[in-house]
Amino acid sequence: MSQLRVAAVGDLHASDEHREHLERAFASLEDVDLVLLAGDLTTHGLVDEAGVLASACERARAPVAAVLGNHDHHSGLQDEIGAVLERSGVVVLDGGHVVLELAGMQVGVVGAKGFVGGFPGAEIADFGERLLREVYAQTSREVEALETGLEAIAGCERRLVLLHYAPTVDTIVGEPEGIWAFLGSGRLAAPIGAHRPDVVLHGHAHHGRPSGTIGTVPVYNVARQVVGSDFLVITL
Repeated sequence: MSQLRVAAVGDLHASDEHREHLERAFASLEDVDLVLLAGDLTTHGLVDEAGVLASACERARAPVAAVLGNHDHHSGLQDEIGAVLERSGVVVLDGGHVVLELAGMQVGVVGAKGFVGGFPGAEIADFGERLLREVYAQTSREVEALETGLEAIAGCERRLVLLHYAPTVDTIVGEPEGIWAFLGSGRLAAPIGAHRPDVVLHGHAHHGRPSGTIGTVPVYNVARQVVGSDFLVITL
């Protein structure tokens, strides 16, 4: 079977001051089949910031798919941000999936923001005040989206999951333990463990570890601050 080369990064926090660097970074990508962006694409969730990244993405020679992160939701303009990126050819996944013909095979990508809630031993429960139960419910929707997407791409030769929030503590160790509940949710791991995609990529945890696992599934924290370069390139 052919190999698939994927370039991934998250937490770019694009703004006008980063324009030239981003355009050079995307233009310099060679010998990759797919580019994945793991959320926090903008600094303050503004449309002009999304335009900076959209312009850079147009320089990529490979298809680009992305999920949004908490920064991209900050100003309530997430729909507009998604539209700007999509006009530049970026596939924006918000709990959905896409199947691409790459490197002579079908490649399925499931993408979702994910959400907070903590990890086994310290998790938000579906109990108590309405606002906390709404947090639980939002995470449930993200988990359901992953399940549905992974079912839809089950027949693909390569199956990838793209998130912003972390689905395992493996890749957030290094962050203060007191904020782990805000960095992701262990509930996101259930559909991943059940369907066993080829890889999971996420961002958000700037001081976390670069890699971990969910069962036998490799998980990479591709936050730019962790990767230490413009992109992490992996071969599947």
